Amino acid sequence: MRIFITGATGFIGTHLCRRLEAEGHTVVAWVRSVERAQSSLGAAPELVDASGGAAALAAAVDGSDAIVNLAGEPILGRWSEERKRRMITSRVDLTREIVAAIEAAIVRPKVFISGSAVGYYGAREDERLTEASEPGEGFLADLCERWEAAARPAEGLGVRLAILRTGIVLGSDGGALEAMVKPARFGLGGALGSGDQYTPWIHIDDHVELMVTILGDERYSGVFNGTAPAPVSNAELTREIGEVLGRPTFLRVPSFALKVALGEASSALLTGQRALPEQALKLGFPFRYEQVRDALADLLS
Repeated sequence: MRIFITGATGFIGTHLCRRLEAEGHTVVAWVRSVERAQSSLGAAPELVDASGGAAALAAAVDGSDAIVNLAGEPILGRWSEERKRRMITSRVDLTREIVAAIEAAIVRPKVFISGSAVGYYGAREDERLTEASEPGEGFLADLCERWEAAARPAEGLGVRLAILRTGIVLGSDGGALEAMVKPARFGLGGALGSGDQYTPWIHIDDHVELMVTILGDERYSGVFNGTAPAPVSNAELTREIGEVLGRPTFLRVPSFALKVALGEASSALLTGQRALPEQALKLGFPFRYEQVRDALADLLS
């Protein structure tokens, strides 16, 4: 397959590119810096410079068998109005541009995986959330709802659409786990706020496998929660990291400290979602890491 990927140089994107290349697929990566992309992705992918705009995007989409849209300005960090604008533009606007390129293509892709996030559900405490649950409230929920809406017109173009609401992806070489492990190795790990908020996690290998399965299996259509079957609280995740590392995790980061440091963005850390991958489980997707202890043991051993 010829697979066009945005966000290819990110944590998830690099893992996906390596997997697809290992299976003999042709990866076409939409990148902001060709030089930096060559450094992180190597020589195998075809690199398309995003500065080429709509014309370059249309040329890359036309003739591709599949599209995986992973691009997006990072969520963590204080949300200034300019930062919010970039978060919207990099997700909603780019997705609209991709759909427009699909519509204009002579040879349209067969499948389109469009990113989203569990932030779609907002702050829901311990409510069990499936793909059928209603959207929540707040900036992230609104962003995800608009992001998904931008992708949906692809269905009317004869393209199989899968929207992937990704949780916290755990990997040993980046992402959220790396940030949590650094203080934990020095015995400084601790829960955020009350620690009661749910953390819908997934092992990077399972997340990549889910995307590869979606690309190749026509049954996978609609919305999917990219999360493991057993979400845990932030306190439990922190404790499990400490136990795997053999380090104490008795400290806590006070809610007020995060609010002072991050402002509105602290809500992404102090609230959570008990999101369950109901649709993937119904289709028989084989999670290798259903329990967080098994995932951490693999990643931190």
